[in-house]
Amino acid sequence: MTADLHDIGGAPVVIGAGVAGLMTALHLAPQPVVLLCRTPMGTEASSTLAQGGIAASLGADDSPELHLADTLAAGDGLCDEAMVRRVVEAIPRAIDGIISLGASFDRTLDGALLLGLEAAHSRRRIVHAAGHATGRELLRVLVAAVRRTRSITVLEGIDVLRLIVSAGGIVGVVAARHDGVVALPTRRVVLATGGVGGLFCDTTNPLTSFGQGLALAACAGAELADLEFVQFHPTALETAHRPMPLVSEAVRGEGAILVDEHGRRFLSGVPGGELASRDVVARAVFAQLEAGNRVFLDARQCLGPKFAKRFPAIEAACRQAGIDPAVEPIPVRPAAHYHMGGVAVNAEGRSSVAGLWACGEVACTGLHGANRLASNSLAEAIATAVWVAESVAGTGAGWQWSRLPTIAPLRPDPSSIRRLASNALGIVRNGNTLREAITTLLPIAVGGHAAADPALVAMLIAIAGLRREESRGSHCRSDFPGREAAARPSRLTLCTAFETAVAHRWLASAGSS
Repeated sequence: MTADLHDIGGAPVVIGAGVAGLMTALHLAPQPVVLLCRTPMGTEASSTLAQGGIAASLGADDSPELHLADTLAAGDGLCDEAMVRRVVEAIPRAIDGIISLGASFDRTLDGALLLGLEAAHSRRRIVHAAGHATGRELLRVLVAAVRRTRSITVLEGIDVLRLIVSAGGIVGVVAARHDGVVALPTRRVVLATGGVGGLFCDTTNPLTSFGQGLALAACAGAELADLEFVQFHPTALETAHRPMPLVSEAVRGEGAILVDEHGRRFLSGVPGGELASRDVVARAVFAQLEAGNRVFLDARQCLGPKFAKRFPAIEAACRQAGIDPAVEPIPVRPAAHYHMGGVAVNAEGRSSVAGLWACGEVACTGLHGANRLASNSLAEAIATAVWVAESVAGTGAGWQWSRLPTIAPLRPDPSSIRRLASNALGIVRNGNTLREAITTLLPIAVGGHAAADPALVAMLIAIAGLRREESRGSHCRSDFPGREAAARPSRLTLCTAFETAVAHRWLASAGSS
């Protein structure tokens, strides 16, 4: 289907309406900007589901240096220290800006911000709202601010299908809406499309968050970074509901413990115990499940009857699953939660393609390294959105094309590849399974079907995982359990990925003949 042209006057286009996209659009004001989102604003964004909060060194016993040290430790050698320092120094002031928009965060009796504790943090520094509904509160405030900002044009019900590139730079966006396919001429695009959890059977993300921004960037020729690092949250509520309700890390921060079906606390000998880094806890829970045991989060001693008041939404989700967390342990299992990798960007969010920026989870800024520190995701989106907006605003609109000849692909659907992605790209990986996944995914990725873009993203992650022959952070290889002495970032483009995939497919076919 050929796209119809829709003139937007060369305005920048922001794709995605989570915290990163909304804040970028707001920071661009009063410059005109077009904001595209798949669903009505404030719905079906991973930001809405963010429970823990925003990490910021606001306590009297805390400092940006301590936040920096904790972030670097969690990142397992792959953080960009300059970017980490920039974010942790900026986020305390950025929170003041969020409050000025009307955000209501939890406070102590004397009016100070109530700070929570989460895994791998050495201090209480998590700013939260309604106990564990921080993402929902941020979206409420930001959506309202966007609605009243006249310079922001919001187009809802839009699926972006491709970025159009000419002479090495962005010249337009092709998107599907209810009445057909539309092309928007622009030389400035910001990807704020979220993560990849929708590729997995067990996920806390919206099922539509399968990495479409990565597919858009890859097909536009952008360089991608550290795609192999997918974080699995250790404590998703074990239920048939998808996305899986998250049992926030803050529950463990209040003293809840992980036990097997016999009540044995299996993390007692692990440094940090339940508050060790997420990759450590997720692998420990996974090992219990692989051994045939069930895993529970037991908050009866630390919270008991106070659970409902401290964590009302989690209590409601548990009740819906037939569990009373005040008197029963909560059944949990790991679920795909956050992608540390993404579009490789510089300090201003610029990608390797002229006119293309990325912000939030779809970007790889170097903040998270191999394993994100809890509650640094919202901090990153809030802090970096202003830098991205300043960079976009400082870039001229340029001459606009009068036509954008293109044929639009189908709307993507990841459902048919979830089982394959889950088996190959899960908590523990191995070379044989990764190679098999690559050879299986390649023909799907180039097949022109609805699963093509999801298959492409899964294949890119599998290739990055195969290339990293070590275990570091969230990337665990059973055939390479050791950690290399020197940490090295990984980089990938669509061209090199296809070369690798074709070579593996040829070797596989030669071996079977």
